[in-house]
Amino acid sequence: MALIGYLGPAGTYSEEAAHHLCDGDEQQFKPFVTIDAAIWAVAKGEVDTSIVPIENSLGGSVTVTLDILAHEVDLYITAEFVAAIRHNLLVKQDQESEAIEMILSHPQALAQCRHVLQTLYPGVSFKPVDSTAEAARLVAEGTGRMAAISSAKAAKQYGLSIVNHDVQDNLTNCTRFVRLERVPQKTCSAGPCKTSIVCEINGKKPGSLCEILQEFSIRNVNLTRIESRPARTGLGRYIFFLDMEGRLNDAVIAEAVAAVQKKSFWFKNLGTYAVGSY
Repeated sequence: MALIGYLGPAGTYSEEAAHHLCDGDEQQFKPFVTIDAAIWAVAKGEVDTSIVPIENSLGGSVTVTLDILAHEVDLYITAEFVAAIRHNLLVKQDQESEAIEMILSHPQALAQCRHVLQTLYPGVSFKPVDSTAEAARLVAEGTGRMAAISSAKAAKQYGLSIVNHDVQDNLTNCTRFVRLERVPQKTCSAGPCKTSIVCEINGKKPGSLCEILQEFSIRNVNLTRIESRPARTGLGRYIFFLDMEGRLNDAVIAEAVAAVQKKSFWFKNLGTYAVGSY
């Protein structure tokens, strides 16, 4: 039986993504308190795979996911799902929304709802916690005038009332979740696929990034994301995450990636994987 890790507790968006990405009868799901714990559980062999968020359309990249994949573990992305995220404001059944003094949620969720919440509840304080479902649990068990930003599923899970629906700043809010495993996918489905790499280039040489990007441009390879993060080797040194449409065994992708690897101080292949949405 496959053991699937995700950012818990029960009721998180990561749990919903896990059920979409790992649908099957012979599966068991295990929640973890933090994203890094879920990732390291795969690296240590405690679970077969973990589902973690990697990017949000409003809050940007989930940097802890990127940094651990680049610097700390040798894992591969084997699938991706883009999920529409609908945040709700939850309170205890007998609590009035006017009494809210503090709103709890994951830092990404708080950032995604900042403008709406400041308009609805000016002067309220915000408290970051490890997950949206953990926020719901704390509100359910707490005694203060607290509310949580979380999912409708979490409201049912913890017996809370939804006082405001869709409190995200943008109704197109969505999150990319990825499935991580210790070995890469051998094949990618006939549908849409991506390939992801990360590299460090010569930042002191003018035009280094342009040279890297030209390897994709001249082969008509579409890059869907470029993200820089500190290389952890010195101030002003960066690594670049590059996502591209296509499979690593496609000739033009293989050529572009090989050329980038030759021009890089450091290079890591994060895998080719199928993409989907719900």
